[in-house]
Amino acid sequence: MLVNKRTVRITWGDCDPAGIVYYPRYFEMFDESTVQLFERALGMTKFQSQKEFGFAGYPMVDTRAKFSIPNRYGDDVEIESTIAEFRRSSFDIQHRMLKNGQLSVECSETRVWVGRDPADASKIKAIPIPQAVIDKFKG
Repeated sequence: MLVNKRTVRITWGDCDPAGIVYYPRYFEMFDESTVQLFERALGMTKFQSQKEFGFAGYPMVDTRAKFSIPNRYGDDVEIESTIAEFRRSSFDIQHRMLKNGQLSVECSETRVWVGRDPADASKIKAIPIPQAVIDKFKG
């Protein structure tokens, strides 16, 4: 499967008063990493892919993280993101954050491919992930 890598500099706004990354900020970084993984695989922005594939998004329904090494203001870290598994309408993503080549944070996410509910457009519901999307990650 495709692995997307990106470098992130830890900013002051990512940190608590001690200068260590405040844990919810990791989930924001991983969320952006998910968007960038899909944009790389599909060759288009999330907005463009929503129009192309007729879906409303891929909200997270489960996440877990393991923190091994603290990250601090000014650190440059690398985030590696990949799809671990596709299912009918859900998929798992693995993120690994490396600091100086050492694993600092691991995160697993489960997300669902959703569209607007035909019975109530203010709601979303799971829809099948198009095979064309899955093929882009395998190719």
